[in-house]
Amino acid sequence: MNEKIFDVAIIGAGVVGASIARKLSSYNLKVALLEKECDVSFGVSKANSGIIHGGFHHGSEYLKSKLEVQGNRMFDQLEQELHFPFKRCGIIVAAFSIEEMKTVEQLYMNGISNKVVGIEMCNQRRMLALEPKLNTDVVGGLYAPAGGIIEPYRFVFSLVESALKNGVELFTNFKVVASAENSGIYEVTSEMGNTIFSKWIVNSSGLFADEISTIFNAEKFEITPRKGEEFLLDRNSAARTDHVVFPVPDSVSKGILVIPTVEGTTMLGPTAIPQKSKEDVSTTSINLDMVFSSARRMVPSISQRDIITSFTGLRPVLKGGDFYIDISSKQPHFIQVAGIQSPGLTAVPAIAEYVKDLLKKDGLILIEKSSYEPSIEKVPRMRTLPPEEADLLIEKDPAYGEIVCRCESVSEAEIIAAVKHGHTTLDGIKFYTRAQMGRCQGGFCTDRIIKIIQRETGLSYEEITKRGKNSWLIKDRIGELKVNSYRGIQ
Repeated sequence: MNEKIFDVAIIGAGVVGASIARKLSSYNLKVALLEKECDVSFGVSKANSGIIHGGFHHGSEYLKSKLEVQGNRMFDQLEQELHFPFKRCGIIVAAFSIEEMKTVEQLYMNGISNKVVGIEMCNQRRMLALEPKLNTDVVGGLYAPAGGIIEPYRFVFSLVESALKNGVELFTNFKVVASAENSGIYEVTSEMGNTIFSKWIVNSSGLFADEISTIFNAEKFEITPRKGEEFLLDRNSAARTDHVVFPVPDSVSKGILVIPTVEGTTMLGPTAIPQKSKEDVSTTSINLDMVFSSARRMVPSISQRDIITSFTGLRPVLKGGDFYIDISSKQPHFIQVAGIQSPGLTAVPAIAEYVKDLLKKDGLILIEKSSYEPSIEKVPRMRTLPPEEADLLIEKDPAYGEIVCRCESVSEAEIIAAVKHGHTTLDGIKFYTRAQMGRCQGGFCTDRIIKIIQRETGLSYEEITKRGKNSWLIKDRIGELKVNSYRGIQ
C-alpha cells in the first residue's frame, strides 16, 4: 500500500473533533480531521448556546459532570492561546417558589459533590443584588461564579487553526459513506469517492455518530435529535443581564435561559423538543411566544421588539443522558465519542484529554512533539480596539479603516483574514468575523462581502454559497435576469 496512512482519523470537525485534533497535534502523529460540510463548525457546534457551564446540573456519578468541571477550569489558558471571545460572567439559577428552592438545594449539593469552586445558595436580596433585572418575585437561587460565555464557532475555528498549524490535515466535503478494515488499517471512503487510510478512528460525528458507528460495524445505538430554538436580541436591548440566567430545571432540560452573549447581544432559549429529523432546523411562532413568556418570568423587561434573528440547534441525545466515550468492543482501534450534548462545549478540553488517554490505552504510541506551538496569531478586531490602537493599525493596513459591516464594526481586513484562513462561504465569514450578525442581518454588507470573496479567491457569482452544498446565492438566473460569471446580473 503506497497511499499515505494516518495514525488517527477523526470523523467530525465540530467542537469535539476539533478539540481532539488539537490535542493529538501535540504528539508525533499523522492526524486527519474529516468533515462532511464545506467548513468546520457547520453542524451541531454552529448553533450552540455558547455557555461555559458551572458544574452543578448533574451529580458526580455522571461522566459528563466530571469532564464538565475539568473542562471549565481549562478555558482561561485556552483563551490566552487561541484568542476566542470568552468571559466568566457567572451563572445564576432563579427560583420563584419554596418548592423550586428544594431543587436549587439539590443543584447546590451536586456542585459541592462535583467540587465546584465558589458555588453559593442565595436568598432574594442576594439574587437581586447580583442581577437587578431579575423579577422581584424571585425568592432565592444559586450562583456559580465560574460559569461563563463563549463564542462557540470562533472557538472551533481557533482549535482547528491550531491543529493545522501543528500538522493535522483537514478534509472538508468528506462525508463518510463506507469503510473497510484490512490488516489493521481502515480504508475510509467519502460520498465523492475519495479515500483515506488510518490505523485508528475516532467517531465524533455529533448527530450522525450512530450512523458512522453502523458504517464501521461497531456498536449499535440511536442518536435522537433534540430541537432547540433560540432567539437573538439586539445589543441595545434593555433586558441584557450581567449573568447567564437559568430557571430551575425540569426532568427534560435546563429550561429557557437568558444569555448575555460574549459579543454583546442577548440570546433566549433553547427549547428542548425531541424529533426524528436530523435536518429540520425550522423555527415557529408558537415556540417564540413560549420562549419569551418563560424568559419574561425571570427578566420582565424582555421585549419581542428587540429580536434580530432566530435559529435552531439540534442536540445529539443518547438514551440515559450521559456521554458515551469509550473504546469500541466490536471494532479494533475504534473510539466512540457520542451523545455529547450539554454541557459538551464546556467539557471538550477534558474530553480531548480523555480520548487521548483511551487511544494510549488502546496501544497508540504518544511521543510529545518538541516543535508543538499551542498559540495562534491574534487577528485584530476593530470593534474592540481603543481609538489610538485602531489608528495605528489603519496606518499599517488601510483595509482596517474600511468598515464593511456597520452593525458589528467589521473591517475589510478582517474579512480578508477570514478568507485567507479558508472560510469562503457567507456563513464561514459570518462565524469568523461577526459580519452579518447585527441588527440588519447582512442587509448592508452582504454585497461587499461577496465582492471581497470574489476578489480574494477568483470564485464567480454562481460558485459562492451561504453554507456550501446547494445553498448558492445566485444560480444561473434570478427571474428573467441571466447571471454572467464575469459581468454579474444582466
